[in-house]
Parts: sequence; structure tokens; C-alpha cells
Amino acid sequence: MNSPAVADTPDSASAVSNSLLSVNNIEVIYNHVILVLKGVSLSVPEGGITALLGGNGAGKTTTLKAISNLLHSERGIVSKGSISYRGQPIADLSPEALVKKGVIQVMEGRHCFEHLTVEENLLTGAYTRGDGKAAVQRDLEMVYGYFPRLKDRRKSQAGYTSGGEQQMCAIGRALMASPETILLDEPSMGLAPQLVEEIFEIVKQLNEEEGVSFLLAEQNTNIALRYAHYGYILESGRVVMDGKASDLRDNSDVKEFYLGVSEGSKRSFREVKHYKRRKRWLS
Repeated sequence: MNSPAVADTPDSASAVSNSLLSVNNIEVIYNHVILVLKGVSLSVPEGGITALLGGNGAGKTTTLKAISNLLHSERGIVSKGSISYRGQPIADLSPEALVKKGVIQVMEGRHCFEHLTVEENLLTGAYTRGDGKAAVQRDLEMVYGYFPRLKDRRKSQAGYTSGGEQQMCAIGRALMASPETILLDEPSMGLAPQLVEEIFEIVKQLNEEEGVSFLLAEQNTNIALRYAHYGYILESGRVVMDGKASDLRDNSDVKEFYLGVSEGSKRSFREVKHYKRRKRWLS
């Protein structure tokens, strides 16, 4: 599959003005004592693909769960800062109410209902809708159009499908909720490179053809920056760098520490003077 042509979007300052989702200086604490996020700010523009990058434990999943209000089940709270969608605060909304507003999260690890068929899994995504069976059926055919493999396996139990098919099912189920914005957590996890490429290509098509905005958390920095328009890099619960995806791909420190491309002699992270933690909310 050919590498996609990545379109640039406006820079961070101008993107904020047309942002769907704004996260402003949030802190997240688990069990009243464990500080996980330390002043994270980011913006997801309408019609864009925004990547949230970083290694395991950087805080990517916690950021998504803070947005989708899924922290409470894990004894976590947003202790500072604010989160808004289309200019309205969403911190007090239930996950179900957020889905109705157009924000839905695809969890890490797929989480399909293993005992249900693929089609039954997809239809569970439409349970909050009230626009009738015809509209649901139309969207089901739309999902099958993007994921023809799911149509072939629609009568199979989801637990007996492959990891790639389960990831497609999870994304398709989210699409059945008719979302504006999808929070996509680690879509490449556990998948073969060819399947990862296929998944990201479909994300690109959904963004361009259906107008779905994406905030995707991903450890695979290389492929994420090929498909995203803008990126944020998290380390230890802080945003340490952000910028257009094309600029991040060309940044020498990102190349070395996240893409595995070293220019010249190997350097330790502490020796990189110009790679400093940037508190965007203080600028």
C-alpha cells in the first residue's frame, strides 16, 4: 500500500479557533494520591487527525479516559483544569451523554463482545440513537463498505475473529454511534504491520470522506505521524513537544528518540539541551 499524502492543517494557534475539543491544563489523580497527568493541554480541530504520542505509561490512555469521563471506574478524577467540546464544558457529562454529543472512545485492546456476532457487536454501537432503523441500516452498510472483511464475517462470533478484524469491529461499532469525534486508543497494538497500515488508511478515509475527527493515542510514532495532521508528545504525564506532523517527522530529536533514526553519534536524552519540557498553557 502506498504511503498517504499527508495534508497540513493550520498551526496550533489557529487550530484552537476551530477546535471541536479543548483540553486545558488538566491534572489527573488516581486513588487520591497518584498524580498521572500534570497540566496537559491539547486541541483537536474539526475535521483533523490529531496524534497523542509517547511510550507506555506516558499518560496517553489516561488523557483519553479523562476526556470520555471513564476515569471514575478506575478511581481516577480530573483534579484541575477543564475539558470542553464545542465550547461547552463536558466534565460533568456521563459517557453515554458524551456519545450522544458525538464523542466516543475506542478502547485499547478492542473489547468486543466475544459471544456476540460481528454484526451484533456493530449494532450495539447504535443503542443511543433515535433516528430509526432505516438510518441504522444505512450506517451498517456504510461500515461494511469501509470494512468489507467484517461483512464477510458478520455472522461469526467476534471472539473467533482475528485481532485485526476485532479492531475493525471496534472502530465500526464506534461509527454506528454516528460520531463527530473518535478517541482511538492504540489501534496498532498487537497487529501485524500490514494490518496496521490498513487500519490507518481506513482512518484517513473516514476523516476525509465522512468528516470524522480523530484523537488517536499511539506508541507507533512513525505511522501515526504519517497519517496525522498535528501531534502532541507526552512523557511522564506532560506534553513535552507539539507541532504539525510534518514538522515533528523532521525534528532531529523526534527522529532519534521516537523514530529510531540517529543523526551522528548516539546521545542520551539528558544531553539534548533544546529538547525541553514545554508548558504550553504558560506561553
